[in-house]
Amino acid sequence: MAVTADSTSGIPQTYDRYQEIRSFDESKCGVKGLVDAGITKVPRFFIRPPEDIAADDINTGEWINTQFTIPVIDLKNMDSRRAEAVAGVKRAAEEVGFFQVVNHGMENRVLEEMLEAVRGFHEQPREVKEEYYSREMTRKVKYVSNFDLYKSKYANWRDTLFCVMGPDPLDPQELPLASRDIMMEYSNKVCKLATVLFELLSDALGLKSDHLKEMDCVKGQALLSHYYPACPEPELVMGTTKHSDPDFLTILLQDDIGGLQIFHQNHWIDVPPVHGALVVNIGDLLQASTG
Repeated sequence: MAVTADSTSGIPQTYDRYQEIRSFDESKCGVKGLVDAGITKVPRFFIRPPEDIAADDINTGEWINTQFTIPVIDLKNMDSRRAEAVAGVKRAAEEVGFFQVVNHGMENRVLEEMLEAVRGFHEQPREVKEEYYSREMTRKVKYVSNFDLYKSKYANWRDTLFCVMGPDPLDPQELPLASRDIMMEYSNKVCKLATVLFELLSDALGLKSDHLKEMDCVKGQALLSHYYPACPEPELVMGTTKHSDPDFLTILLQDDIGGLQIFHQNHWIDVPPVHGALVVNIGDLLQASTG
């Protein structure tokens, strides 16, 4: 519990951070629920400390006018262009750790319907979503705001629908009805794309094409559908705290709003959305396995 002074009266007032977080969590409303309630001030446990904001300022500015772009790997006509794709993946993985893929075999319809399904779920009334709200580790499908809500220095301005799709096949009936079909279709297609990418990465490492697949890198799959509601005080919060991904590979579908950044050569670099492209991140486990 923290003790603060009222700015007008000087009378000490208590702030119970744990209780405020618990009340928010037990409401099962998520960040979207706060916005729907019409708040004009961000709850205190979402506010970033001044030292975190200052640290970010140090790592920006110099790169604002640079022309650095994330490498783009074209997967079209792989039979005749495989060597080119392998070389591109190798360079991107070694130098940046990120790349975008185009002509990946996933129709724009699938990508657009998936984004619409994510928005559709999160924009439902709380009463509809709350049956999925849970912090149970064993639950395969759950809706939650901040996995580390009770432990983090500050909470992210974000809600998430989390679905464990593998290695054990998920029963589609566990998924929300409105988004069930497209989530299953998207998940299956992402798995196929991941297999192709692991083959290219294996080739780039000078290994047999099926090496990473044989390490079971493709088996586990989690589908995270993040939602970032409009914020009344956006300068005080962060949608996603800086982090690395504790997996083999992350395949990310962006909407057209933007905001994604990567940390490269001690600077934060924007990753503008590219229509029809998917962003690929080399995860911690793959780096540890091949480093």
